[in-house]
Amino acid sequence: MKESIKCFLLALILLLGIQTSLLSQGKLKIVIIPKTDIGVFWKSIHAGAKLGSVALGNVEVSWRVPVEYATWAQISVAEQAIAEGVSGIILAPYDKDSLAVPVAKAMKKKIPVLIFDSALKGKAGKDFISFASIDNIKAGNLAGEYLAKLLKGKGKIVMLRVTPNQFSILDREKGFLETMAHYKGIQIIDKDHYAGAGVDNAMNESLKMVDKLKEADGVFCSYEQTTMGMLLALQKNGLAGRVQFIGFDTPAAAVDAVRKGEINALVAQDPARIGFLIVKAMTDYLRGKKIEPMIDTGVQIVTRDNLNSPEIKKLLSLPSTVE
Repeated sequence: MKESIKCFLLALILLLGIQTSLLSQGKLKIVIIPKTDIGVFWKSIHAGAKLGSVALGNVEVSWRVPVEYATWAQISVAEQAIAEGVSGIILAPYDKDSLAVPVAKAMKKKIPVLIFDSALKGKAGKDFISFASIDNIKAGNLAGEYLAKLLKGKGKIVMLRVTPNQFSILDREKGFLETMAHYKGIQIIDKDHYAGAGVDNAMNESLKMVDKLKEADGVFCSYEQTTMGMLLALQKNGLAGRVQFIGFDTPAAAVDAVRKGEINALVAQDPARIGFLIVKAMTDYLRGKKIEPMIDTGVQIVTRDNLNSPEIKKLLSLPSTVE
């Protein structure tokens, strides 16, 4: 293991108050099922989970990406993990209803399931052991308040959506729109375009709105890939830096755009920490410790003014790839 990773691991352990002595229990086999492995967000979660498996001792983490960004693909991976009789499953459900079926099956077979990132039908602490996520509505509120402040309560806004069935992202958009509704001088001129998955799709969908974008004073994107696609569309049309732009998550190109003034702010999660926390919570549960049914993983606003602050620099320096 490289020295830089060792140093980061020790710092993370100290930060979270983890005891460095390893427990002597047998090896735990934990399967993590993300929605995808595309984007810095998911790669960083993977990195944090791997660090957690090393720090916590006797933990084997298997990162299993569905073959497609689809409900049936996630169900297939979950069913395979259940058939293997793994120690625990950590799942970011693509669909809150359909994935409840294999989760119930796993729990019935005494395979605990922890849900993260997106909500699942059921009650945390009962139908699954815990739910780890940011408060997406509050994250949307935060983005809305910051954009309204930039616009001084007046202007026209475009919001690029992702998909109609990603409830975590829908909550971000809901929180944003709720906040905007408090400002009578702000008008939402487009909020009905869905980009789907992928930066190229987001860029193409943004380009379809170019007339609205030229009219807009502000833009909000609630997801890493829509943020990047919108940025490309604004750059292609000479609009980057001319509209107030709030995005989500912190890929390097988006952070660079903040430095250049092309993006005004990013709502930042801490994905490597999320990866660590979900592995720690599952490990604690399997080792007989009590865990909270709800784990709030937190968000921050990243701007050009705070990019060099120690807290934000630490967030942006977290690993985004897995060797």
